This record gives sequence, structure tokens and C-alpha cells, in this order.
Amino acid sequence: MIYPKNFEEKTGFDQVRQMIRENCLSPLGGYYVDKIRFFSDFNLINKSLSQAEEFRLLLLEDSGFPAQDYFDLTPELQRIKIEGTYIEKDTLFDLKSSLITITDSIEYINKLDALRFPNLKQLTVNIGVEKIIILRIKKIIDKKGNIKDTASQKLLEIRKELIRKQSSIDKNINQSLKAAKRSGWVADDAEVTIRNGRMVIPMAAAYKRKIRGFIHDESATGQTVYLEPEEIFDINNEIRELENAERREIIQVLKNFTDFIRPQIPELLEAYRFLGLIDFIRAKAKFAIKINALKPDLSDQT
Repeated sequence: MIYPKNFEEKTGFDQVRQMIRENCLSPLGGYYVDKIRFFSDFNLINKSLSQAEEFRLLLLEDSGFPAQDYFDLTPELQRIKIEGTYIEKDTLFDLKSSLITITDSIEYINKLDALRFPNLKQLTVNIGVEKIIILRIKKIIDKKGNIKDTASQKLLEIRKELIRKQSSIDKNINQSLKAAKRSGWVADDAEVTIRNGRMVIPMAAAYKRKIRGFIHDESATGQTVYLEPEEIFDINNEIRELENAERREIIQVLKNFTDFIRPQIPELLEAYRFLGLIDFIRAKAKFAIKINALKPDLSDQT
């Protein structure tokens, strides 16, 4: 049946659609809200209403259904299908969180009574996430989403060396600062500061040749210069090289993980489709509870 273009506005269904969308937890559910169409197939209508009714009962009886971390990773999964691409660090955290939500949702639904929640249980058939994926992610990032030192042996060694070099710089520059203070070349309250990413000593311009090193900056008046002592210059360069090596190794870790999950992307996309559908059904159930709606009795007259 063909409806006028303004049919939703005339019937007020555009407002219903918006209120359902407001109950979605992510764009995943919003995608299904946008797909809502009028249809006349009895079985399809009954199935859709039954899913919402079962979820309505579920929400009324138990508030423990997973309701956080509904992140939409489908665009990222589509992107990394291409060989040579890799998942970004920040995205990896969202992937882990949302995959945990998916697995928790599946486990929750699978424990439901099949006689009372048959339509919800049907949603989990052939849907799953390999737990090894989540375990691999947990080996790469910590609870805050930062790359772990132990993400690879090479990364661990790089970061240990960075700590050693930084400790050496701290020791050397503080010794230089104390010596300069004793000589009266810097103010007694002067502290080591940062210029251009390098640790420097603020000293009077008149004494800038008293310490061999590299001047990175000067004050607006020109009376103070910010000098990097010669003895830490080479160490700073080594630190920059180590930081570059660290970035390269992190990318390699992310590439290795992406290569690992690439063959499983089709299954992962299905898992996110499931998450979106669950979000959509949950939103309809939340809306039904808000307006005290119940599933109507249907009769197939065809």
C-alpha cells in the first residue's frame, strides 16, 4: 500500500518514531528506528510486537540487562577489512567494551525461560563473539585504554630504556641547575622547565655562555634564555628516537591484532547487527512502559 508522503505527520507517528529513538542507547538502534515502515504481514507484525512485549516484561521484572557501552564499531570494522589497515588505539577500547556488552547480552538472553521469552532467545541463534578476541585486547590495553608495556616484548624493552634515559636526564639537568645557582647564573628559585619538548634551565641572558648548551627560547624581554645543557642534549635526542620507536611498535601491535581479527569481521558485523536490534527492541519496550502500552491481541484474517 502506498501512503502519502506526510502520512506520518498526519497520524502523529513521526512523534512516536522520535520518542522510540530517544530511548536508543546508540546509533545502532537508531538505524532500526529509521527503518520502521508500515507493513501488513501478520507473522512479521506478531514477531515484532512479541519481541517488544517480551523485552517489556524483562525490564519490569529485572533491571540487570546490559545497558552501557553500545558503541557502533561497524564503520571501523568495514574500514579494516583492507589489508595493511589497522584499528586505532582509542577505537580498540570501544571495541573491547562493546564486545563485552554483546557477550553479556547473549549470555543473559540464553539464560531466559524459553517458554516465556521465545522471540528474544531466537535473536541469539548463530550469534557469538570469540572470547579470545576480548582476551587479546585485554593483553594490549589497560582498563583506561592505554597501551600496556607488556603488549609486546619489544615495547616493554623500549619503555624500560625510556625510563632509564629520562632518569639520567633528570639527574644531569638538576646537577647543572644546582651548579648554576651556586655560581649565581640563575635565580635561587629557578626550576627546570620545558621548551620545544626539551628540559631546559631558565638563566640570565648575560650568563648564557657560562654553560655549554643549546638555547631553545628566550623571554619576551630577552633577559632570560632557556638553555639545554650540552651533557643532556644527546640523551634528549636518544629519547626522541626511543619515542619514535615506541610509536612504531604500538602501530605494529595494532596491525598484528587487526590481522588476527580480520578473518572474523563478518561474524563481528553480525554481532553488532544483533546489538543494534537489541537496542531497538529495548527502546520500543522502554517507550511501551512509559505510555503504559501492552501488546494487542492479533488475529490473522487472511
